[in-house]
Amino acid sequence: MNMFRRYLLLYFIVLTIPLLLGTAVWQAERYAALERTVRTMEAEQEEWVESNKKLIAGIAVLSSSERIEYIAVHDLGLVKIRPEDVLQIRIDDTRRARGGKGIDG
Repeated sequence: MNMFRRYLLLYFIVLTIPLLLGTAVWQAERYAALERTVRTMEAEQEEWVESNKKLIAGIAVLSSSERIEYIAVHDLGLVKIRPEDVLQIRIDDTRRARGGKGIDG
């Protein structure tokens, strides 16, 4: 019986070592694949960041006040009014602030 246990232990060791080595190789391959994926994603992220920078610069150019004024005057035919031509109406709503009734009841 003692001899049987020795052989059983020997077979266990002989089968376990290749299994552990195979698992280590599998893990190394998985790690390498994940590392390649991360590098690809980082490169893609850099491209997105550069693209966003270009888009933001484009938005800044397109939304400049000089460009908008040029389009308004030349393309749309709008005319800029003078400040003295602006009429401002202010409604004094002190009755409402004091708790009084307004026009609507």
